[in-house]
Amino acid sequence: MTRLFLDGIIQKERVVHLTAEKAHYIATVLRSKIHDTLIVIDSTGAAYSARISVIDKKQTSIEIIGDFHQDNESPLDIILLQGLLRGEKMDLVIQKATELGVTEIVPVITGRSQIRETRKLQRWQKIAGEASRQCGRNRIPLIHEPDALETVIASRRIKRGIIFWEKEGASFSAALDQFKGEKKIVLCIGPEGGFSEKEVRAAEDRGFSVASLGKRILRAETASIVSISIAQFVLGDVSGQK
Repeated sequence: MTRLFLDGIIQKERVVHLTAEKAHYIATVLRSKIHDTLIVIDSTGAAYSARISVIDKKQTSIEIIGDFHQDNESPLDIILLQGLLRGEKMDLVIQKATELGVTEIVPVITGRSQIRETRKLQRWQKIAGEASRQCGRNRIPLIHEPDALETVIASRRIKRGIIFWEKEGASFSAALDQFKGEKKIVLCIGPEGGFSEKEVRAAEDRGFSVASLGKRILRAETASIVSISIAQFVLGDVSGQK
């Protein structure tokens, strides 16, 4: 069933008038009809069943029928600190990280970042929204503006996590053992070229554990997908265990 993310808080038994962009999506992209049903999700993650009552390219209205009880969010809160990547590589990481259940993505600028600024936040938010809708999530990950790595890891909000470095570090499984029973983890992946030793040591000083993803050197976008997948398997819901 189609999922639609709406801004603000939805009130039950109300008619919601969709914006021009969402009206166009319903009418033109999905080719929906009056009385078709869909799932709408508000900014709090609450999901509701809804029925289309008016449909037009410029104005579409939906009637909220009732609660929709299906929460596909992982019990593990994953924050991904991703070294800023060039072009479509960053798009790929945001799409796949969203599908794998991350809650936040923070693009970080490092000493070896090949780009140091970008104006793609709206594009990334759109990618995350489309990926959330496709995979049946109740929330769209929060995507931050790029910021310097040292600023991000010094934040009081980022207390501890795992930083990946190809030159040394414990196995990822051993590093994950430190987070057994916890509901939040920060994963820090470098850009093309990886982290410098200075950056790794600074992260260690802030409480990060250094880990390796094995003997083979992975591309940055591959490392992100692999690390999130393993974290979800060990600590989250990918294993299928309840």
